[in-house]
Amino acid sequence: MRVTICIGSACHLKGSREVVAQLQSMVKERHLEEQVDLNGSFCSGNCVSGVCVTVDGQLYSLKPEDTREFFDREIIGRL
Repeated sequence: MRVTICIGSACHLKGSREVVAQLQSMVKERHLEEQVDLNGSFCSGNCVSGVCVTVDGQLYSLKPEDTREFFDREIIGRL
């Protein structure tokens, strides 16, 4: 599974660094390094609502405080 987090200016201001750190930690704590490929990208074009995160091509807008719920629903739920 490919997960791409926007690290462009707008998403950086909305907390992309925190989202990246949380996702890295969650992947590691569940030993999913072989199944989940985390990547960074620049502007995904939808940075108005929150940090842009793409999971296998599907775009989401995420707030840092919602990362755990997002991970469980959209990443674990697809494995």
